[in-house]
Amino acid sequence: MSTISIVLTVFQLLSGLAVTVIVLMQSGKSAGLSGAISGGADTFLSKTKAKSLDAKLAKATKWFGLAFVILTLVLNIIA
Repeated sequence: MSTISIVLTVFQLLSGLAVTVIVLMQSGKSAGLSGAISGGADTFLSKTKAKSLDAKLAKATKWFGLAFVILTLVLNIIA
């Protein structure tokens, strides 16, 4: 194994772990509905904060997922 493939494999491992952690940090799509049914009252500021955090996590998921796919393809081409 060459040095470049080892480095790319390490980056692929890190991006895969990052995608896993980011996806687990995201709230479910039904979290808002279950909170409304159970009577949990959220303030406007907490809702916008949660949406902005979820938006940032969704964007990070896309970028790390893209990096993982590209690294996988490059490693398959090198091998």
